[in-house]
Amino acid sequence: MRIHFKRFLSSVSLIGLLTVLALGTSTAPVLAEDPAFVSFGAGTYDWNRQKDEGVEVRAEYRHNQKYFGFLKPFVAASVARNSSTSFFVGAGVLTDIYFGKRWVLTPSFAPHYYSGGNNKLELDYALEFRSQIELAYRFDDRSRIGMAVSHYSNASLGKTNPGTEAAQIYYSMPVDFFN
Repeated sequence: MRIHFKRFLSSVSLIGLLTVLALGTSTAPVLAEDPAFVSFGAGTYDWNRQKDEGVEVRAEYRHNQKYFGFLKPFVAASVARNSSTSFFVGAGVLTDIYFGKRWVLTPSFAPHYYSGGNNKLELDYALEFRSQIELAYRFDDRSRIGMAVSHYSNASLGKTNPGTEAAQIYYSMPVDFFN
């Protein structure tokens, strides 16, 4: 039985958004003051539909400044390599939801500029929206290691909306060069 991960991720994104709105600023102040991060991710690309599976690597800067009490901006760039090469560059928002001192759930959303693809997997529009959910373990130095699942979609702006998913291992290290 094949699981429809687009529907699953849409549900997870909705649940994550509702959780964020419900919890908003209710996290403990000590935990809410994490620094900015530079994050690196690597993993599989197009693992759900399997039209043209490959590898994706990402780099992100996650700012520590909060807006509306809980949303943090971030910028991201990634390269996906399968039978062709695809590039994504974007910016969006994320929030950290703490479960105790060690575990952090981070839903995020970001529009991305997309370039690449081929006749096996073409996302069909230059504007792609990435929704992601990450679960990470937080070390004493506030660095994190976690796993993320994301979905790219053009929100039916193109002629077709094939979308694709990525699953990655992330490492986030604290930085302070913009503070």
